[in-house]
Amino acid sequence: MPQPSSPSRPSSPVCVVFAAGDYYGAPIAVPRGAFVVAADGGYDHARALGVDVDVVVGDFDSTSTPRVAIGARTVALPSEKDDPDLLSALKIGWRHGAREFHVHGALGGRVDHTISNIQQTALVAAHGGIMYLHGDGRVVTAVADAALEFPAHAVPSTQYVSVFSHTDVARGVCEDGLKYRLDDARMTNLEVNGLSNEFVDGLGSRISVAQGVLIVVFDDAAPTPALVGARAHGDLGEPSIEVTPALVRR
Repeated sequence: MPQPSSPSRPSSPVCVVFAAGDYYGAPIAVPRGAFVVAADGGYDHARALGVDVDVVVGDFDSTSTPRVAIGARTVALPSEKDDPDLLSALKIGWRHGAREFHVHGALGGRVDHTISNIQQTALVAAHGGIMYLHGDGRVVTAVADAALEFPAHAVPSTQYVSVFSHTDVARGVCEDGLKYRLDDARMTNLEVNGLSNEFVDGLGSRISVAQGVLIVVFDDAAPTPALVGARAHGDLGEPSIEVTPALVRR
């Protein structure tokens, strides 16, 4: 199993991941002390932005920088494997102690990659962590059996927030402090009934689910919410280096 060498600095609760997709020219802030991982071609974006990277992971088919010239630890993976490079990056970050992930370059472009990346937000949420996908003026995240609390902030124009059930059923869904209140609702992944709620100027808000996983999409002008009531548990596993035996190659 390929692994990065032992961390040269203490573990961090926050991990920033640079993926290989679109960045939309938006400024990117890397919190002080964050553990930074680049997923293959994401290294080129981090380098262009002048961000120091701790680990680069992937099969090195999309970065323009030769692996031997990368100024960080590298984890080389085979081109044929179950996990996308982003998931391998998340697994490395989780193993380093991160439970909050900020991912750039993972929205837009190929829609199948975007769906995969959104699924990964649910995977992190199911383990009691939180993952934010940043891009094109929006943030996508997920919450499982817990709540997201947004602090009060100025809303000079419309700021949307939408909620979808990722699990078959999500029970006890509440939305407080938004334009439209939702109280102890039942949502399913075959219904669209949480689209386009709105933040209210100067009012804090809370989105919670008693049982299930929600996907939450909000304008990036809104502040990052606090994750309340979640308990991190388990791990995400090791980066995959094999293809499932259920797959038959022709």
